[in-house]
Amino acid sequence: MNFFVYRDHRAHRAALFDNYDNIEEGGIRASSSYPRDIDERDNDKAVDSLQDRVSFLKKLTGDIHEEVETHNRMLDRTGNEMDSSRGIMSGTMDRFKMVFEKKSNRKVCKLVGYFVLSFFLIYYIFRFLMYSMYG
Repeated sequence: MNFFVYRDHRAHRAALFDNYDNIEEGGIRASSSYPRDIDERDNDKAVDSLQDRVSFLKKLTGDIHEEVETHNRMLDRTGNEMDSSRGIMSGTMDRFKMVFEKKSNRKVCKLVGYFVLSFFLIYYIFRFLMYSMYG
């Protein structure tokens, strides 16, 4: 009975791959019955598709380049502004150093600091009282 199953299997295989030579040596070859213009049309479609993709990628690359240039300019401006801020801050720190070098100026600065601290303390006390009274 195994002999008949094997023979039946070979018969189905032969019917399925009829008209194909060398199926086991290199795969299935395309039949030459297809018209040449169908192949040309498929090739033209593939070339058009590739051209569309290439043009899309070229446009995308150009957009990325513009975005990078914009960000570089923005970073340059930010760096220049940071440099100018650094100059202003160093000038301010130099002035603070001059003020704190003299003892009389140090007393005035302490007085101003205590005044600002007491102002904020009174402000928050009144704010807390108003919140607790009127909820």
